[in-house]
Amino acid sequence: MLSYEVPGWGVGELYLDGDQLLYHELPAARETRAEAREYPLSERIRSYFEGEPVDFDDVELDLSWATDFQLALAQALREVPYGETVTYGELAALAGRPNAHRAAGTFCAGNRFPLVVPCHRVVSAAGLGGYGSLGGEYKRRLLELEHAL
Repeated sequence: MLSYEVPGWGVGELYLDGDQLLYHELPAARETRAEAREYPLSERIRSYFEGEPVDFDDVELDLSWATDFQLALAQALREVPYGETVTYGELAALAGRPNAHRAAGTFCAGNRFPLVVPCHRVVSAAGLGGYGSLGGEYKRRLLELEHAL
């Protein structure tokens, strides 16, 4: 586990197996649980939070736990461009199951890679939608950072 700090956002953590990303936590107000070390991915994440349109397409993810549909959702989400949004229904359709908007929402709620698989770019047809334990305001800040709102 590696910790990184982003001014104005807080402390985040990366869980890696070699170069493969197992899980990551977005920066938030919390105590550091691991020694902060520099790592190329943490530098890219920090650049993202500084407003640079960083691309995470080359980050290798541990998706060994995912079903075929979850893999399709992850791929479809990774293809949503910086600064753009899709609805849960549109995401489900992009993943090949247009009537599975609730399953798309469930996948986003359990997303282990919130920037690399950018679930903040998925919005409700009726508005912004939620963003798990970090809340809707955090999601709004991310979308404002990308000039998507």
